[in-house]
Amino acid sequence: MKRILTVVVLLALVWLLLSVLGAVVKGLLWLTGVGLVLLALTVVYGWWKLRGRSSGGGSTV
Repeated sequence: MKRILTVVVLLALVWLLLSVLGAVVKGLLWLTGVGLVLLALTVVYGWWKLRGRSSGGGSTV
């Protein structure tokens, strides 16, 4: 469980940094949108995986 949490947090930080970079650098505004979408998907995926493991009803992949 700790390994998944670490991966989710690292990915979320990478997407957040890409979003900030896209907002700062002129011409890369599209990167902000992509980064925010990936950030949201990563957080939802991590929440889903961790929720499934804590309740005992999740799949073991």
